Amino acid sequence: MRALPLTLLLAAASTVQAAPVRVEFWHAMGGVQGTVQAYARDFNASQSTYEIVPVNQGNYRELLPKLQAALKSGSAPALAQLEFTQFPALAQAGQLTELSARVDDLPGALRDDIYPAVWKTGQLGARTYGLPWNVSVPVLMYNAGTLKKAGLSTPGTWTQLEAVSRALATGGRRPLLATADAWTFEANVLSRGGALTSGDRPRLDSPDAVEALTQLARMSAAAQAQPRTLNEATRAAFDFARGQNVFVLASVANWTDARKLPFFNLGIASFPCEKDGACTVPLGGATLAIPKGTPSAEQAGALAFWQYLMQPARLADWVKTTAYVPPRRAAAPLLEDWYAKNPQIRTAHAQIARAVPRPTTPEYAAWTALIEDAITQATTGKLSAKAALDAAQTRAER
Repeated sequence: MRALPLTLLLAAASTVQAAPVRVEFWHAMGGVQGTVQAYARDFNASQSTYEIVPVNQGNYRELLPKLQAALKSGSAPALAQLEFTQFPALAQAGQLTELSARVDDLPGALRDDIYPAVWKTGQLGARTYGLPWNVSVPVLMYNAGTLKKAGLSTPGTWTQLEAVSRALATGGRRPLLATADAWTFEANVLSRGGALTSGDRPRLDSPDAVEALTQLARMSAAAQAQPRTLNEATRAAFDFARGQNVFVLASVANWTDARKLPFFNLGIASFPCEKDGACTVPLGGATLAIPKGTPSAEQAGALAFWQYLMQPARLADWVKTTAYVPPRRAAAPLLEDWYAKNPQIRTAHAQIARAVPRPTTPEYAAWTALIEDAITQATTGKLSAKAALDAAQTRAER
């Protein structure tokens, strides 16, 4: 057999050595997947060691079972985006790579610049399993035109929200969208100085939780609030746009879509705070985790891409595109012009100063389904708020 020329052998060897490490990234950013793809494309062009391959896997609830199946079959991606309540169970089961040592080796300028509460969103106990990226806070969105026409101010507390809703509940209008959403209900309870957990135990029927749900049920019964499930999001958005509803509790990241709704002027305010001095808000969003068993070269690529995403200029672009809260302080100066044009978003983002991580009890993700069922039961009049939450607590303790 004729031998290949030495030059060809050297060229082939060079090509093999230069082949980048493929790093598959599963995410749930369907609405901005073009932006995610652009970031991956720019990162890939900036170096030749790694190739990030982003794959949209639907929303958070759709991504999780796909990842669980991939972990069982040994085909998991190198990097996966997990909603904050999803990663603890996977970490406890030993299905995620612990990143504590990796985090300790990060440059101090990056590690120390990230808000402490944001770091904790990826921790289980004292160990780190997730890296922050998309971080949100809850807000109150409202129909600014309707409030102005009625001569009413934006409510800052739950007591004020109920009073304003009572005044606006005319002509078949139900001012507040009372969505069965565990995260905003959690925020409601926190705003009263309460909590839905105590250590690793559920406190779904705590006095503050009962008070919060009793108010939502009372407002629903009085036609001051419209009960909705998360599956009715499209209908809820339509009712909000046409003025049937005036207030909706949502993520600040929903602003980018909500401001596109026709027929009205969108307003956005901080989440209602019922108890001064004890009013915190739960962080929302997701963490970037590396599944267990990911080869070290792919782990290195995933971490390199995450650091690329965390560059201040990159984060500033991400925030302007999505309205997510910047997870590190260095991005804030680059947002000054944008904040000047969107002062309500500046105010909403300022809630990061009093934000706390969501509970990291591995069972909490399952408890959120019980909370949402209790909200629906109470706001539709099938059970009292206390009975609904007592039932949820009993089921959580099993």
